[in-house]
Amino acid sequence: MRKLKTSRQPEILDAALAIADERGLEALSMRAVAERVGVTPMALYGYFRNKDELLDGLVGRLLGELVPDDPGQTWQERLGAIAWAIRRLAREHPAVFPLLLLRTSVTPDGVKLVDLAYQALLDAGVPEADVPRVERLMSTFVLGFALSEVSGRFSHASKDIRRRRGTDMPAHQRLAGHLTPDDWDAEFADDLADLMRIIRPV
Repeated sequence: MRKLKTSRQPEILDAALAIADERGLEALSMRAVAERVGVTPMALYGYFRNKDELLDGLVGRLLGELVPDDPGQTWQERLGAIAWAIRRLAREHPAVFPLLLLRTSVTPDGVKLVDLAYQALLDAGVPEADVPRVERLMSTFVLGFALSEVSGRFSHASKDIRRRRGTDMPAHQRLAGHLTPDDWDAEFADDLADLMRIIRPV
């Protein structure tokens, strides 16, 4: 077994992310991470005192992927860049993504991401007192949409089941041809456009 250097925290988090990606969050433990990194479990406790701290660090690691290199010029482009990055992250790390809804984070990357959203909303003309609320509205939609996709809630099978169960319901009958979208990318883009109009009506 080798000793960890002070710069090895990113290596620990990368190992934790790889384990969760491969085997799910249930398989993530201090021992499993230590084995992946090649150290004793005790060597990790200088970095993370317990699994909860490891999970919080993993949230910070994920949020670091969401900070756009070039967030764009207009406030719409900046918010859109963050939203599409969140959805992409969910697809790349479906087993780990739910942590973003279950745990809070005040890591530098997390704070920077929220600050970018705040600034975009300020530039959109949202009153200062409403900015935090509107940011929560938008982030909750994006996180929920992305999680629904990767969890199977938006799958065709799920839609088909609901459609069959609603065959005797008048609204289901009327909407039968519209209950299973063919293009989730297009729906996500349309939803974002609707949110932009709510933020700053045309």
